[in-house]
Amino acid sequence: MADPALFDVDPLAVEPKGTIRVVHLYPREMSIYGDLGNTRVLQRRIERHGYRAEVVDHAPGDPFPTDGHLFIGGGGQDSGQSRVAADLRDNAATLRALAADGVPMLMICGMYQLFGNAFTTVDGRELPGLGILDVTTVGSATRFIGPVVLDTAVGQVVGYENHSGATTLGSGQEQFGTVVHGHGNNGTDRTEGARTDNVIGSYLHGPILPANPALADLLIGLAAVRATGRPFEPEPLTDTLATRARQRQIRRLLGP
Repeated sequence: MADPALFDVDPLAVEPKGTIRVVHLYPREMSIYGDLGNTRVLQRRIERHGYRAEVVDHAPGDPFPTDGHLFIGGGGQDSGQSRVAADLRDNAATLRALAADGVPMLMICGMYQLFGNAFTTVDGRELPGLGILDVTTVGSATRFIGPVVLDTAVGQVVGYENHSGATTLGSGQEQFGTVVHGHGNNGTDRTEGARTDNVIGSYLHGPILPANPALADLLIGLAAVRATGRPFEPEPLTDTLATRARQRQIRRLLGP
């Protein structure tokens, strides 16, 4: 039986509170390990909160959608990062300005690396980053794979990591979370991801948002304010399946 919580708000039954525009950066090149699911969760959850969701896909060479209220990007192999690097460079000033203006962004794995200062591949090629997050990543022969539990500002977050890049935070750079189980940025300092203002970078796939609705709502709430000029008006959603999935992973990894 379907979870009734998925249908607690009918987006067609009420007048939308406003339109939230979600921009998915490079869904063809940078969306492995299920990261497309983050965009789908945001779309459905925006609707469940009573807003209209508009999803815009951005591909290399397209006119850049500067009117987005929320930007999201996913993971990719080194080849995928190379294919989008030129487009990121062409739009670097725009993305930096949007980030500085408080636009919420969630960048996962490969896009997290490219939002940092630089990513050096395992064969020694350096891909310059945007510098929005003060992190630097170096590819290595060691691969960090497995389930993760984090302590974050929005509570415990779960996901799955699969990366060979070792990321180091710059002095003063805020981490996204503290590793309770897993490897995180580099397997040594217990940091995972990074956050600057409303820009969050993380290695967590899963995808990350289905099992962590508090994180999704953080992003949606920030985007709703930008889209409407009014405070976020959330609906009292029940997230039974997400809660069960998150708690089950936490119990499996940490014990009762």
